[in-house]
Amino acid sequence: MAAVVPVNELSWTPASGTIAGPVADGGGMLSPAAIVGREHGRAVTEVLALETDGVSEPTVGSVVWVDEVDPVTAVATAGSKMGRLTELHRAGVLVPRGFAVTVDAYRRHCAESGLDVRIDEVIAGLGAEVSDAVVAGASARIRELFEDTPMSDALTAEITEAYEELCLRCLDVNVPTAVRSSATGEDAAEASFAGIFDTYLGVSGAPRVLTAVRSCWGSLFTARALAYRLRKGISHHAMPIAVGVIELIHARASGVAFSVHPVTGKADRIVIETSWGWGEAIVQGLVNPDHIEVGKADGRTLKYDVAHKTVVSAFDFAEGRVCEIDMPVRLANRRVLEEEQVSAVADAVKAIEQHYGYPVDVEWVISRHRRAGDPVCIVQSRPVTVTVAEPPAAPAAYDPVALAQKYVFSGKPIPGR
Repeated sequence: MAAVVPVNELSWTPASGTIAGPVADGGGMLSPAAIVGREHGRAVTEVLALETDGVSEPTVGSVVWVDEVDPVTAVATAGSKMGRLTELHRAGVLVPRGFAVTVDAYRRHCAESGLDVRIDEVIAGLGAEVSDAVVAGASARIRELFEDTPMSDALTAEITEAYEELCLRCLDVNVPTAVRSSATGEDAAEASFAGIFDTYLGVSGAPRVLTAVRSCWGSLFTARALAYRLRKGISHHAMPIAVGVIELIHARASGVAFSVHPVTGKADRIVIETSWGWGEAIVQGLVNPDHIEVGKADGRTLKYDVAHKTVVSAFDFAEGRVCEIDMPVRLANRRVLEEEQVSAVADAVKAIEQHYGYPVDVEWVISRHRRAGDPVCIVQSRPVTVTVAEPPAAPAAYDPVALAQKYVFSGKPIPGR
């Protein structure tokens, strides 16, 4: 049964406990419908009405929330990274608060602003056989188009309102965020796109968030991504992009973890790489992280190699971003994770592997405010794309920098790529 009431009419609220899914045609996240829906644990979906031959047909809105979007449609709506955060949230995993600017918003922006036509003109002029230099030039032109093309007033207002709601949820003013590209299909097991789209760490204030969203859209056309699609004959229209805006967890330490050994493929252990602060310094190859191996069956720490760490990614409040500074001398040779923290990371990785039913690599953050016994915060999970059958014929050298380069901790494109 369905009932229709005006968006600001509250006569439906006594029945809110029995309503499966309220739908609002406007008002945003601060509308009465949205506020009452959240209070009663009912996610309110906002839709936009488009007139077609006199019939109003709803389409997906421009913003969806990690804790409210339907997990069944989350990846298609919010891209792989943000869709997986929704899946993990529904599975009871601690994830950051945040929202996604949807795939539909990207498509509308490109169509209504004329970007689609101009991008197609640039790509059509490349021809069949192109050099890396030509692809790089085309990439730069397309990315400049995204930087120079403003959003519509309506989309600007919707993203601004969502950011202000995120600040309210975090009880903070100008909350620092991670603005992350979330393309459809990039984190599939067979994907080769991992790590080639942009993420910006420490973005605070609505104007900076809006700029970072446009930059993430443009990163769909990095030289690496563009060259790969040209080789494979994949149209960029077949791989639209969403953008996640999530709270930046105040990191004491962070890292990546694998539910199987990423080089040997051994499934009897969990491998953890970690350093102080945020993980960008690991991705950029600026710091050697601590290396840990944990027995999956009994949780014993099999190996803990403490690295000499010379650089740390820290938040610069004056600049409003995460940047790299010299590691404090007293932390350079100090073990990053205590045994309880190692166990917490390993437990989270095992639970996520069991949830999905296949090997995973996981990005995690330990908040400065975390207490012993609390879960670690998971910022991303994806399938392990490459494992080697046991025993390997010739074990490869372990290269944490190369492995880390496919993760979204990076706040800027990987140098030289």
